[in-house]
Formats: sequence, structure tokens, C-alpha cells
Amino acid sequence: MWQLYQFPLCPFSRKVRLLLGEKGVGYEPVRESPWERRDEFIDLNPTGQVPVMVDSERGVTLIDSTVISEFFEETVTKSPMLNGTATDRAEIRRLVIWFDTYFYRDITAPLLQERMLKRLVYKQAPDGTALRTAMKAAVEYLDYIDYLLDHRTWLAGPMMSLADLAAAAQISVADYLGGIDWKSHEQAKRWYVGMKSRPSFRMLLTERMDGIAPPADYEKLDL
Repeated sequence: MWQLYQFPLCPFSRKVRLLLGEKGVGYEPVRESPWERRDEFIDLNPTGQVPVMVDSERGVTLIDSTVISEFFEETVTKSPMLNGTATDRAEIRRLVIWFDTYFYRDITAPLLQERMLKRLVYKQAPDGTALRTAMKAAVEYLDYIDYLLDHRTWLAGPMMSLADLAAAAQISVADYLGGIDWKSHEQAKRWYVGMKSRPSFRMLLTERMDGIAPPADYEKLDL
């Protein structure tokens, strides 16, 4: 069986886990704290980043959420997440990059730094200015999600795709860390509730990061 090295609030691992859940691929989650720089993990991935997937019986190691996602797109036909025409797939990839790169940079990464790493690793108080900046940025990103959903059923088009998984993964981590305000974002909220309701999402919602509790409505399906 595949092993997935990850930690509960890694958005890129969450993207992979959502994909594996949609495709029905079995795996064993292995808790990995990359900031600890364990020698055994560095041997698997010298960059020290998660996610990493390993099938030791076949001698296969997959590194990086984009690589892992495309590997399973190519090898598992169930529930394709890079679907449609070449133009459709280009739009899916554009939005995956947008969430993985820019949403992560402006929102998820600062929240992880201030509300997780500073607490668990550095034993420091969070920077209130950094938190306010990230939460303000989240409003602008939710505005764009509303715009997309005004014109489409799903973020990238008429069918759920890897773009929806990437977005839900980032948003779910930000939501866990108290960085999302759903007021005035009915379209985005309705879409996210739909994503949270999927079987592939349930395990993510029940997991907790040691020492960090999510908001009371984190698991609720009626935001």
C-alpha cells in the first residue's frame, strides 16, 4: 500500500488526499513534521518538504503535490480531475497554480507561520499585523471565487476538477486557523460546504493538529 508522508495542516498534502479519496486510492497516512528534519525523511526527500508518497514494494517514491496528482491522473481512470479539452485542462492548471502559489503565499503560509509554527516550534507570540494582512487578502481571494462561481458550476468549469481540490485544501487550512470570514461570500460558502460534504473530505475535517484547536464551526456543514 502507498504511504503518504504529511501533517494535518499541510494544504498540499490535503490536495493529494482529496484526490486519492475521489479516486478511491488506498493509502496509509504517515505523520511527518518537516520542520524536524528527520534523517529518515530527508533520505526520502532531500528538500524536506511534504507530501511524499512511497510504495516500498515497488520501489516508487513520488515527491511534490503536483507530481503526485498528475501521476494518479495518469494511472487511475476513476474520477478524472484534469478533464475536458486541452483548453479546459489549461484553465484547471491555471487555477491550481493560482491557489497553490498565490493563495498559499498570501494567506495559508502566513497563517501557518503565525498560528502554528510560532506556537509549536518557535514558542513565540503571533504577529497581529501579519494575521490581519492575511485575513484581508482572504477576502479578496473569496471575491474572485465568487466571480468564478457566478459564471461556472465549479471553479474551472462545468465539472469538479483538481482546481476545486486545490482551492478546498488551501481554504480548509486557512479556515482551521481562523483566517476565513464567509460574510458576503455566499457563492464561495455554498461551494465550500459542498466540498466539505464529500466523503473524500470527512477524514480531513476530523483530524487535529496537536495543541491547535479549530474554530467551533470548522466541521459544520451549515456555515
